[in-house]
Amino acid sequence: MDPDIAQLVREERLLEAAALASHRGDARLASQLYERGCDWTNAAVEALRSGDGPRALELAAEAGDQSLAEQAAARVPPHASEATAAKLTRRGHDAFAARLLEANGHPMEAARAWEHAGHPVRAAGLLEHGGDPAGAARVLESALRRDPAAWAVATALGALLARFGKHEAAVRVLQRVPAAATERREALVHLVSALERLGLARAAGDARAELDTRGGATARDAPKAEAPVHQRIFGRYDVVREAASSPSARVLECTDVVRGERVAVKVFAAWDTHGSGRDALARFEREVRTMRVLDHPSIVPLRDYVPEGPAIVLAWMPGGTLERMLAATGALAPARAIDVASGVLAALGEAHRLGILHRDVKPANVLFDEAGGARLSDFGVAHLGDVSTTATAGVFGTLAYMSPEQREGRPATARSDVFAAGTILREMLTGERPMPGEPPRTRPSEAHGELDARHDAVVARLTAVDPAERPADAFEARSALLGLTWPAMVDTVATRRRAERQASVRPRQGRLQAGLDGTLLDTWTGRLIERIPASERALTRARAFARADHLALQSVLRVDDDDGAIWLDAVRGRPLDRSLTAAERAHLEGALEALHATGSVHGRVDAAHVLVDDSGAVLRFEVEQDATATIDRDRLALARL
Repeated sequence: MDPDIAQLVREERLLEAAALASHRGDARLASQLYERGCDWTNAAVEALRSGDGPRALELAAEAGDQSLAEQAAARVPPHASEATAAKLTRRGHDAFAARLLEANGHPMEAARAWEHAGHPVRAAGLLEHGGDPAGAARVLESALRRDPAAWAVATALGALLARFGKHEAAVRVLQRVPAAATERREALVHLVSALERLGLARAAGDARAELDTRGGATARDAPKAEAPVHQRIFGRYDVVREAASSPSARVLECTDVVRGERVAVKVFAAWDTHGSGRDALARFEREVRTMRVLDHPSIVPLRDYVPEGPAIVLAWMPGGTLERMLAATGALAPARAIDVASGVLAALGEAHRLGILHRDVKPANVLFDEAGGARLSDFGVAHLGDVSTTATAGVFGTLAYMSPEQREGRPATARSDVFAAGTILREMLTGERPMPGEPPRTRPSEAHGELDARHDAVVARLTAVDPAERPADAFEARSALLGLTWPAMVDTVATRRRAERQASVRPRQGRLQAGLDGTLLDTWTGRLIERIPASERALTRARAFARADHLALQSVLRVDDDDGAIWLDAVRGRPLDRSLTAAERAHLEGALEALHATGSVHGRVDAAHVLVDDSGAVLRFEVEQDATATIDRDRLALARL
């Protein structure tokens, strides 16, 4: 430190020392001295001069200088935005943190910060735009409970409810906005629309008359269109919700207003009719032709085909999928597992009898009806014609359940479908998720004390590496399973192992310790973590990352239900600023392959999401993905890096 400056500091003349340091060109020291002297504005100015944008923003926030804060925020590097926002939040500057997060592409985190800052309408807007309308409604309802006279919040909530088809609830909220409130005119715009949707013509007319006295509605006031998932599609299907999606199709839970029954409408994502998109469309149309000739109690029935979608309409299966069941329960009772497997094999047997291969048998394609019966679905990659066809099937299916011959690019046969059904059965009996190309780690008899070598042998026969060692067809496989006795209870061995695997101690207060750089330390494990809101979309993505479980994917550590957050391993390294090495590229290709095997895509394979250091490259977790994301586009994006 300059002797003159040091002398002023010793004499506690901090502001004079800071001014002298600034005059002599030491902006960093000047900023520190101004901060010690509680002159936040000058401290922020000097921090900006020294190039320290994050610190300048923190100091400008302390000074309450909005203009200076905006200048500082523009100097915060994107990779430092979340850590800087965390520091601002801890100091009570939620609004500044929210602006920084929003500007740097973190809308969900920004929404939480805006809510804490007392701006529920802005928070709700970000949540709705980010695909979480239920979260947006909760934020507005909570704010309205705290202040029932917050008419801007009431108007925003009413408009949100109307956009998502909750017209009765929207009317109840909007009618509360008093005539004297400045928000009354905007509330009337949405109230008129909601009343008309409910068929209340007289009430709508009265509201419209009042609106006209206030100048009427303008183009800017016009309510947004209702969310697509609450529209009537193809003239007869009222959409309840989006049940599932993939790179090539969306599955919507709908009500058929003609038949009065619940159905699943599978709509092809026709954003790309070239290359892989065209191939996916061909498989989708093949599914329709396949389903038309299949009529079996263990196959999900086809209700209709809509060419203009294109879309198919299937009977709704309220019991969900086997994939979700296994995720929730682990191993099943052997008798229940055999019941499911025999239903799948019966469906396959009927398909094989008609010359149809499924080629993508997996837990996500096994659904349960209202009686709990298992039904096979998704014949979108089925092959019509001769079962002994020599067409290569290696590019279809899901790797974890795909037969060895399919993974090698050899022709699929009926025995390939039997292998997939046997792999599902083994997972139901052991609770162990299969890994592509790896032998199973647990035998059925090791998971259930009442099973023995005979049960192990029949499962091993269904999943034999050599197709010639498997049953000749699905009917023979089913007979082999039903020829043995399978206990109806989950054995204590499986129960104990599952309890040991799932045992978890609820984190006590103070488990997370904030570091000076804005990171969070898990004091129980010694790991640095990142936390993100546990929205439905984030949880879906987190399950895929957890199932993929690859070293080149950012790890999902836990879901904190109490705090509504997902814990991620804090990835170290810097964003990619060069070409990938051959080793790094191969490592990331393996990560994408593992992620794709779960039925998910990344959708954000770019330099900002690839972090590199001396230990290699890691692909960051990302909740949002491009609407046109596909497996092929993930691979193409990686090839460009």
